[in-house]
Amino acid sequence: MTNNTDNIGTWSTRVLAATAPLKEAVGRSSSTKKTISTQTVTGNDISALLVAAEKLIELRASPGPHSDHDAVNIIGAIHGYAEILFEDRDMLQPAIASTLQAIITATSEASGEHERPSGNPTAIATMQARIDPGVILAVDDMPENRDLVSRLLGKLGHTVITAESGEEALELLNTMAVDVVLLDLMMPGIGGEDVLRHLKDDDRLRATPVIMISGRQDMDQIVDCIELGADDYLLKPFNPVLLQARISAGIERKRWHDREERYREKLQRSERFIRATFGRYLSDDIVDEILASPEGLELGGDLREVTIMMSDIRGFTTLSEHLPPQKIVQLLNRYLGKMTEIIMDFSGTIDEFLGDAVLAVFGAPRAGDDDAERAVQCAIAMQRAMADINQENVADDLPTLHMAIAINTGMVVAGNIGSERRSKYGFVGHEMNVTSRIEDVAKPGQILISASTLDKLHTKYDVEEGQLISAKGIKGDVVVHAVRGQACE
Repeated sequence: MTNNTDNIGTWSTRVLAATAPLKEAVGRSSSTKKTISTQTVTGNDISALLVAAEKLIELRASPGPHSDHDAVNIIGAIHGYAEILFEDRDMLQPAIASTLQAIITATSEASGEHERPSGNPTAIATMQARIDPGVILAVDDMPENRDLVSRLLGKLGHTVITAESGEEALELLNTMAVDVVLLDLMMPGIGGEDVLRHLKDDDRLRATPVIMISGRQDMDQIVDCIELGADDYLLKPFNPVLLQARISAGIERKRWHDREERYREKLQRSERFIRATFGRYLSDDIVDEILASPEGLELGGDLREVTIMMSDIRGFTTLSEHLPPQKIVQLLNRYLGKMTEIIMDFSGTIDEFLGDAVLAVFGAPRAGDDDAERAVQCAIAMQRAMADINQENVADDLPTLHMAIAINTGMVVAGNIGSERRSKYGFVGHEMNVTSRIEDVAKPGQILISASTLDKLHTKYDVEEGQLISAKGIKGDVVVHAVRGQACE
């Protein structure tokens, strides 16, 4: 329909002329083929159509600032009720049924749609057969339009919720789940465009499909709404077959989005479970690698330079001979729990708990320029933490502990080692053995680092002169240095 007042007046006259025979036929008749009681569905639709016609007469007699818009809405309502009645024309008296096509034609011509498939029984039957019912929120300030949409979509199995303003629509959307929103563009207060903007700015509601409905064919407004995120745009009076097709497409999009959200939530729950379960046995870096690259679980490895750290409680075997099992477990859990936190704080990968010993690696699965630096700083932090551990041990009538730490840098094979049924992310190579031999000679409370580790450090440490040690199974002497702490500037 055009926005020209004279044209609207002309079309209003034609629509009212088309509805006059229906009013006369109803006045002459007391029943349809079965009944014309206003308590029946068809009787209600006839009454609603005639009420809309009376509103159009009143609007023509007392035009207001929004008369054009209101006239379009009223003509759209008349058209919709006429189509609904036309579908049920077998239930009506011939005198009443014969007036409907003229009303449909007049209201269709008023909107410039001369070749609409109005009331096409085949199209409607096909549509009903493949319908996926949904929850539809219809927002319109005119009651006849809300009632019409409710009737049209209710017949097709949808649950229809209505709102007479943008404010009410936003309140409803915050309290209930909706599959599609039918949104009138022009409303008092918060208009349709503002409601659309609120929806698309809300992360929770953004995926809800929105179909804008308007009686004005304003291309600028249509473009604005599409850019804001509207899924579609229909002009009044809308074709029920086309409306249902758009709604079905919107429901399908919403269903796919909801399925994706459920799948994403399931994946997130699975990831949280994996982290909670495997995080007790593997470092965060290894768990991240498993989640990011499942093919990383395949057996195999690669050669890389790492810094290896091995710590051990001196005299633990002797201590454990004089303690009951529950006390040994309490002692170990306290010690290993604190050491684990410190190692992970410095991004180390814990390879093994070997009784009271801890084997950790810095530089795999993720390497950095400061791997050796972090390993030494971690060792210093671990030795400092022994004071707190021993304070708790004394309070629990447990023996004090003394730890020795060895650190070495070199090339190892890092990767998944084992069999297809059971494997672990581990490290193999000569440098692992060298680290173990250095740890064998480390004294309680001492940190011994190899010359290869010392060469990788960027920070100044308080380091003793190097000493040669002969390690069993290692050809040649190994130079080690005792680290007392970070040097004072």
